[in-house]
Amino acid sequence: MTKSADGVDRRDFMFLAAAAGAGLVAGAAPAAAEAAAAGAGASTGTVYTGDVVQGKKVISALDVADLEPGRHHFFFEGVQMVSGKAWYVSIVVVKGARPGKRVLLTSGVHGDEISPMHTIHLVLDQLDPQSMSGTVVAVTDVSSPAIEAMARRWPNSGRGIDLIDINREWPGNPNGGSAAARHAAALFERVFRPNADFAIDFHTAATGMDMTAFHLARMDLPEVKAMVDLYPVEQVFDDPAYPTLLANALIDVGIPSFTPEVGKSRSLEPERIAMFVEGTMNVLKHHGIVEGALGRTAADAGTFVATITAAILTTHGGFIELLADLNEEVAEGQVVARQRNTFGEEVASYASPVAGKVAARRTDATAEPGTPLMFFLVKAPEHAIDPSFSE
Repeated sequence: MTKSADGVDRRDFMFLAAAAGAGLVAGAAPAAAEAAAAGAGASTGTVYTGDVVQGKKVISALDVADLEPGRHHFFFEGVQMVSGKAWYVSIVVVKGARPGKRVLLTSGVHGDEISPMHTIHLVLDQLDPQSMSGTVVAVTDVSSPAIEAMARRWPNSGRGIDLIDINREWPGNPNGGSAAARHAAALFERVFRPNADFAIDFHTAATGMDMTAFHLARMDLPEVKAMVDLYPVEQVFDDPAYPTLLANALIDVGIPSFTPEVGKSRSLEPERIAMFVEGTMNVLKHHGIVEGALGRTAADAGTFVATITAAILTTHGGFIELLADLNEEVAEGQVVARQRNTFGEEVASYASPVAGKVAARRTDATAEPGTPLMFFLVKAPEHAIDPSFSE
């Protein structure tokens, strides 16, 4: 576990000794989806299981090269659930009439993040295969069981009550100690890696938080920066490389990728969604997949780019009154929230530790001690902590 000096966990998961050595687990032969890493991302052709669900063909591997131009809908056969049935993942492929770049769009890595799915749907609505040069692959519900539960984490029953953040598992492990790790490996090696030249992994803030129209991106990578600069969003955090996140796992295998954050979870936010739809269409135009003039970009929006983040954690339990808005510029020492107990007595006031802009803030009105309350973006090197709101 890594922690910042202020005690905010960047990640918090157990490494299982039994799963550390691949090949040490004896037993049943793995299903096709659970053996996903064997091909190391090599294309093997689209593999059809022979099943049809809700009129959609079921596949265990995707290769867009063997598809005809047009629009294709598939269910990908993911890892098995306790009953032995498979978790299905929805895939839409829009292949242009002419060859070109391949862009992967993903959402649903966290099951409470709904605006990203709608963002991708609205992008797909604008695509005409006959006028395209290249391919868009959309995977909208990556963490299927988490989506069913409207929950951030994958509910895992293998060790009792357990919740796994699949965005701390990439690129997955076909012999891993959880269903989530094996599901991640199947998707990564059989769908993502063989079919993408560039990728965009859409997220939102966690449940109980709200945030600006925002990107997490490695701006030191020219191909990533070129895409991020095409979005008319409010803020960008120049995020250093961090293992286990999907965007960084894709970068590690040579696929430039970044993470848009489309506001808050569990709802649709039309104004923010529109920014990300416009930016994503700009990216597709930039890569020559679709034609047309660029829309608004970061230059038009005056996007604030920062390299440092700071946070406030609550020190008491109680009810929160927020005194600073999203994207508001605050001074160091400015009081940005107050907290009262059930008697109405003020038990704490919270001041910004930095001069910067508000990037995210708590929306739930209650908080126990140690709850992330507000995050700030700054450009100065002081007060740096790990951003626990990182996807």
